[in-house]
Amino acid sequence: MPAFDVMTRGNALDSALQARDHLVTCGVPSALAAKDPRLWGRGNVAPGRLGWLDLPFASRMLLERLGDLVAELRHSGLDHVALVGVGAEGLAARAVLEAADPGRAASGALTVLDGGGRQALQTVLQRLDRTLVVLSSKAGVSIEGDAYHRILSGAFREIGLSDRQIAERFLVITDHDSPLHGFARHRGYRIGLTDPALPGHFGALSAYGLVPAALAGAQVSTLLEEAAAVVPSLGKDDDNPALLLGAVLGGCARQVPAWACRDKVALEGGPAALAGWVGQLLATGTGKRGRGIVPLPAAGRPAGQAPDLHSVALGGAFQEADTFVWGPPGAQFLLWEYATAVAAWLLGVDPFDEAAALVREAEEEAAAILRRSPALPPLLEEPDFVDGGIEVRGDPALAGAAVPTDLPAAIEAMLQGIPATGYLAVISYLPDELPGARLAPALAHRSGRPVCHGTGPSYLHDTGSLHKQGPRNGVFLVVTGTPGADLPVPGRPYSLGGLHLARALADVRALRRRGLPVLWLHLREPADGAARLAETVRGRR
Repeated sequence: MPAFDVMTRGNALDSALQARDHLVTCGVPSALAAKDPRLWGRGNVAPGRLGWLDLPFASRMLLERLGDLVAELRHSGLDHVALVGVGAEGLAARAVLEAADPGRAASGALTVLDGGGRQALQTVLQRLDRTLVVLSSKAGVSIEGDAYHRILSGAFREIGLSDRQIAERFLVITDHDSPLHGFARHRGYRIGLTDPALPGHFGALSAYGLVPAALAGAQVSTLLEEAAAVVPSLGKDDDNPALLLGAVLGGCARQVPAWACRDKVALEGGPAALAGWVGQLLATGTGKRGRGIVPLPAAGRPAGQAPDLHSVALGGAFQEADTFVWGPPGAQFLLWEYATAVAAWLLGVDPFDEAAALVREAEEEAAAILRRSPALPPLLEEPDFVDGGIEVRGDPALAGAAVPTDLPAAIEAMLQGIPATGYLAVISYLPDELPGARLAPALAHRSGRPVCHGTGPSYLHDTGSLHKQGPRNGVFLVVTGTPGADLPVPGRPYSLGGLHLARALADVRALRRRGLPVLWLHLREPADGAARLAETVRGRR
């Protein structure tokens, strides 16, 4: 068996073989390997959008230049990296570090601040004397990035660092001439520039994924060697595992009369960070124009075999999986990027469209909420009812014949409201008290439908194009809570907790504006409410 391979079986095999034959007939493997943007129509995709195919080689120069900085940081005693990155940038860095050095990943050498729970920020503040902060974004300073930058700059100042010393504690990774580039240049921060044409979700082997992991102490050059070993196969019609994987994913997800559509993909096994990165790559790369592949973690897979669900094992032996992907970590990054581009071609969508307008919409909505109510944003409307300290705001589309009057009835109405070919998405804005993984297995068991989950606001930032522009057959459970211990954002009239709640309100509005059904639960006492909600989801009153 080669160092990397893909195997599929069962009903997926027939769909995959037919799709692969179609791809070969249309010349897709050779055209994609040659970086021909005309695959998606003349003028629709800029040539630079395919630059990720060169990264296994081009990024070696980046690592050579990075060596002196790594040595300088170690000499200065800086062995902890705080990465401020909401979206693909944070997911890529996590996945690269875990792939290159699982031990360092487990030791907490990299902490990602993505707008989620308080614990990550507390970890950074406790390690401030040994921390380098990396601001990573393809565009400008996000609303969360601004808050973290202000909090951490103030914390550095409190431990006695001068302005020059504070500037030395920041490194910025961004596109050339982006707003963040100007921001960093004005403050004298170290800057690492990337190609503006490179799609962020295809950037794991670029500076976005490699630099934070290398600064955290991982030897990432091996990943590039592993990815480079995949390149010779990418232009082949046969013996091309990445082409087969794309044919499996896209072939199963196509709406073809002769085949059952299997557009939900359960990612089984493998490193958790890799699965998270693959999920956002598939969602962003395929979710648009009413189509898309819905990724979900193993915890959200319903018992039995849902007819529209396809399972993929990321290495290891999973007897129930339909498709198996083997390969060293670096190979996996390039395999999945190529396969996503192929699957998107089969679905007739542009895999490189990052849905930047959706991201801006959510940020601008949150900013508008904070301008109107900076202290603590009020909730959008009165609750339908309050049950045990949990405010319930339902959706008419989920009410059915009887309007729920308690929490168990609201949960049941939500589960009954999932379409026969739909899914449930759990978005928790309380990751410290209520990780979505805690609810997903019971919800999948009770509904018999796939359940995906994530932490707000990063989850909809990562996968929003799929949910808002894809098949549009999702039902959403959004969980928020009244902020407890909180931190003010220096120079802003709001706190970090207020910002977090404003983001949640903006996301609820965005989903409802598109006619997507939302059950919104607000926990007045997050710790107690989370325990009660978990018990209710398990069917215990």
